[in-house]
Amino acid sequence: MPCSASGPATVGSGVAMPRAARPAPPAATAMTRGMVALFAVSCGVSAANLYYAQPLLASISTGFRAGAGRTALVVTAAQVGYGLGLALLVPLGDLLVRRRLVPVLLAGAAVSLAASALAPDLAVLAAAVAVTGICSVAAQVLVPFAATLAAPERRGRVVGTVMSGLLLGILLARTVSGLVAEFAGWRTVYAVAAVVVSVLAAVLARRLPGEEARPAVRYGRLLASVVGLVRTEPLLRLRSALGALVFATFSVLWTSLAFLLAGPPYHEGEAVIGLFGLLGAAGALAAVWSGRLADRGLEPLVSGGSLVLLLAAVGLLALGGHHLVALVAGVVLADLAIQAVHIQNQQLVFALDPGARSRLNTAYMVCYFLGGAVGSATAGAAWAAAGWPGVVTLLFVYAGGATLLWAASRLAAFGRAHLRRAG
Repeated sequence: MPCSASGPATVGSGVAMPRAARPAPPAATAMTRGMVALFAVSCGVSAANLYYAQPLLASISTGFRAGAGRTALVVTAAQVGYGLGLALLVPLGDLLVRRRLVPVLLAGAAVSLAASALAPDLAVLAAAVAVTGICSVAAQVLVPFAATLAAPERRGRVVGTVMSGLLLGILLARTVSGLVAEFAGWRTVYAVAAVVVSVLAAVLARRLPGEEARPAVRYGRLLASVVGLVRTEPLLRLRSALGALVFATFSVLWTSLAFLLAGPPYHEGEAVIGLFGLLGAAGALAAVWSGRLADRGLEPLVSGGSLVLLLAAVGLLALGGHHLVALVAGVVLADLAIQAVHIQNQQLVFALDPGARSRLNTAYMVCYFLGGAVGSATAGAAWAAAGWPGVVTLLFVYAGGATLLWAASRLAAFGRAHLRRAG
């Protein structure tokens, strides 16, 4: 929306956003290949903090003499913390200068990672991991920042590339975590992560590009505007619900996988369990591919096809309790499908209001990670109650719910279009 250097701009949430002078570099200058790579690596390192625990659950359970259900709550704590950070901190990306906000968040994550390495019991570990989750929302400040800096005709590709970095961080987190823990114990994983995040915070403090001066608005009003966006944007509500269901599916799979591989019939150690994370490379490739297709306007085809693929993947995972090939194929296809849907969701949400991308991302990602938190919590309960068959049943519930929701939305859209033509 055009405005003078000092005049207010009103975003779709109805909040007037006064703006000052704008020293931001042009998008073509700011988002060079090197800068896109820096954003991708930064998102990957930040997101990795949430997933170090997944291949370590069996070892943590043994070390603290806790059951599988209680230990799985460490993953839930990270996701709940991330959800709180999304709700309370990510909206600040529309208020504060992001080149300052992101390094501060990462510094906080480094401190809580160090606390995780020193945790004397499961409760302290869960608390420290929750704080890490809160601070690791730096990745979700960077993604809309990248979308803002990118030229419009390259936005899908840039966001897809940055998201591929984030997804590679997630899968490498599991792999590195398992390998390090195999030889040096699970506490070393968190100690090394604290050092890496500290270095990244220092680099970003120097390298992130400048941007337009941020609006002068009260924090409470900023948060309230997120609720306003949810209330006024039906597409945001739809895509948030869809995201929550697919990420619940993702979380159930990866939370339960460590228990399956550590027990019969596989009896694998932490290193092999961590190496399973490399199978998620399909998801990272899907992010780039999905972003490019989004730029071509092929969202319905990608979303629908990916959800059908997800159901097929769950069918393979049902066989994976005793057949390794089926398990591997199911993990690969599930990751590919989930990440393709996620990228399509973000593309549509970011397009709703360019002036409110951080808050739109907040609304979407809060639902996304709350879905993940529910998924990890119910995964522990399903495993404790019925083992792998119980987990597969839960996967069918979440993946099937996502598919039915998408199909219902397409039928409703078709009906509205038919009525308009008839009228």
